[in-house]
Amino acid sequence: MDKPSSRPSNPCFSSGPCAKRPGWSPAALADAWVGRSHRAAGGKAKLAEVIARSRAVLEMPDDWRLGIVPASDTGAVEMALWSLLGSRGVDLLSWESFGLGWVSDVRKQLRLEESRHLDAPYGVLPDLAAVDPASDVVFTWNGTTSGVRVPDADWIAPDREGLAICDATSAAFAMRLAWDRLDVVTWSWQKVLGGEAAHGMLALSPRAVERLESTTPPWPLPKVFRLTKGGKLIEGIFEGATINTPSMLAVEDALDGLRWAESIGGLDALVRRSETNLTAVTEWVDRTDWVDFLPEDPGTRSSTSICLRIVDEPFAALEASDRAAVVKRLVRLLEDEGAGYDVGSYRDAPPGLRIWGGGTVEADDVRALLPWLDWAYASVRP
Repeated sequence: MDKPSSRPSNPCFSSGPCAKRPGWSPAALADAWVGRSHRAAGGKAKLAEVIARSRAVLEMPDDWRLGIVPASDTGAVEMALWSLLGSRGVDLLSWESFGLGWVSDVRKQLRLEESRHLDAPYGVLPDLAAVDPASDVVFTWNGTTSGVRVPDADWIAPDREGLAICDATSAAFAMRLAWDRLDVVTWSWQKVLGGEAAHGMLALSPRAVERLESTTPPWPLPKVFRLTKGGKLIEGIFEGATINTPSMLAVEDALDGLRWAESIGGLDALVRRSETNLTAVTEWVDRTDWVDFLPEDPGTRSSTSICLRIVDEPFAALEASDRAAVVKRLVRLLEDEGAGYDVGSYRDAPPGLRIWGGGTVEADDVRALLPWLDWAYASVRP
């Protein structure tokens, strides 16, 4: 098979950190608040602006709190788990590695005995109807390593007694979140808007704030997890007074991504761009015999972390380690050609491909990548 004649203009398809927005350059950081205290008026204004613009683009309800927290999405989820769980039972949903990580934290670190683990293998969702509305529930909106997303939040009871805690790091800004069915939502800057890492966002509903102010966790809380003082929410966290020192270069980059999102039409445009990328891959998969989606149900296929499995019979007949080796050779070929970077599946996922299709990725670049995938697989086919 001949090499394709053209390459993507931007060959970055990593699922995190993700592609920068179209036209980005380091010049976007020229106005960064560097060399000054983040607690000075200018620094606090920058942080507050990230919060305000994020709320606006995501169309977050006015009565929700939103804050910048340490340690990326992981830090935001951990803060929620350690600060909010323990007063009632909890249902833990997993269908890929990050969801399994939260299960491990709750069961092995917090050691909550009153918990249920609703699990499913890569490619499918667990039984969402089995979630108990009297319990808290912890889940990922979009499984970054499996490419399986929840189709909606109708399975979360509107009159639930428990809190719905949602890791939305690869969904926020690319998928519409059902704020009325959620109580905690987390994400990080390096996903859909292509920002830099190390900072997380924590959004709390009024019900979550009520839990924080009325219940004391039965375990000690590290300083970076503390959201209350004297039984009251630390409001400063949600006004730009961060718990620890943030990178003001990363803050400026986050603002650049948010301003770009506003300039193209906000959430509607971001969702549309991501869905267009999924459509481009779907059309290719439909006419390609060696590859298929990892998610079995088309209604649960992610538009951001688009996960694919190789179904070619010679490949499928190999041992798992040999399949992984074939994928590594395929990925290396693409990188050597400058045609596509970081498109291998996550290390814990079945050997295959993962193409990031978030809003910063141009559909033309996705379309330009796909012939290279055909060429690379033909080159390494067992």
